[in-house]
Order: sequence, then structure tokens, then C-alpha cells
Amino acid sequence: MASKTNPFTFLQQVRSEASKVTWPSRRETMISTLMVFVMVFFAAAFFFAADQLMGWLIGLVLNAGA
Repeated sequence: MASKTNPFTFLQQVRSEASKVTWPSRRETMISTLMVFVMVFFAAAFFFAADQLMGWLIGLVLNAGA
């Protein structure tokens, strides 16, 4: 069983660990955000095209028997 730490010590440890965090710069954040939007756009375009192609192929198969 783990020993209990009092709240004051816990908050000191949290503060110590939080000071070690390296936050991205504003520029890095903007570039990462832009890249996410670009990748989302390409993924959406790809899945839209794949959906249209599969729908067209299924339409050909289903209409071939008629």
C-alpha cells in the first residue's frame, strides 16, 4: 500500500513537475494547427473521393443485372 502524502507536499511536487514542462512557442502552435487543418482537408478529400468511387462501382454492379 502506498504511503499517503499530505496535500501541501503534493502541491509542491505538482508545482515542481509543472515547472519542467516545455510549452511550444506561438509560432510552433500556429504551424502545428495549420498542419492539422491541411491534413484534415486531405483526409476529407480522400475519403470523399473513395466514397464516390465505391458508390459508382456498386451502382455499376447492381445495374449490370437489370
